[in-house]
Amino acid sequence: MTRYLIAGAAGMLGRDLQTALAGRDVTAVDRTELDITDLAAVREAVTGFDVIINAAAYTAVDAAEEHEADAYLVNAIGPRNLAIGSNAVGAKLVQISTDYVFDGTGTSPYPEDTAIDPINAYGRTKAAGEQFVLTENPAASYIVRTAWLYGAHGPNFGRTMLTLAAGRDTVSVVADQFGQPTWTVDLAAQIVALLDADAPAGIYHGTNAGQTSWFGFAQAVFESAGLDSERVLPTDSTTFVRPAARPSYSVLGHDAWAAAGLTPMRDWTEALTEAAGRGAFDPS
Repeated sequence: MTRYLIAGAAGMLGRDLQTALAGRDVTAVDRTELDITDLAAVREAVTGFDVIINAAAYTAVDAAEEHEADAYLVNAIGPRNLAIGSNAVGAKLVQISTDYVFDGTGTSPYPEDTAIDPINAYGRTKAAGEQFVLTENPAASYIVRTAWLYGAHGPNFGRTMLTLAAGRDTVSVVADQFGQPTWTVDLAAQIVALLDADAPAGIYHGTNAGQTSWFGFAQAVFESAGLDSERVLPTDSTTFVRPAARPSYSVLGHDAWAAAGLTPMRDWTEALTEAAGRGAFDPS
């Protein structure tokens, strides 16, 4: 029987991965149970497992600008350690990465083999993590880049929008940044499908299909809650200046799935409708 180890299991994706793997031999650990920045601890933890899924990450994008060394430990050294450990025991590794490895200047979906060029500290640390994984365990590792995640088990954009809607007549949301809202339930299922298919190692883009802006995402969230989407007002990025630069265009292509004989994830609007019905945006 295949044995699975999920690191970062207390997070939004980690929780949904546990559900997607229900009925299998799964060990789920959070950062208090496994410090992925400690190579000795990682070597010991991965012993006896066939698949390691790394959902652990330093995701505070703005804080990473001042604390890049801390982000690097989790986002780069952690994956390096897991790649070394998984290679030593002959296990597959799934490393969750991000659209932020790209500079956001594209105008069409980024293919999986596009050269990476991050524009902020978070992106640099995640890009370094990718490179470590590809160096330390290239034959048995999957890098799954994702973006704009939301789900029932953590703070998310949709929940924030509905919280704001409860106290304001209107909300202003940027309309000049484009990406793919991605439900963690769909992503978890796609990762399991990737593993079950014994697909070729390499880079896969794990986002729901289609594209929209944050403004369009917010409108869809309002509509899913039966609210008037005209209460969402468009603005641009200059209105919300933040420490970390954000890519303007983060739409990812999905050709690797078809090449592996797998179906890419469904359109983001279909996923959002189901997610809303299952409480992904309900107040916590």
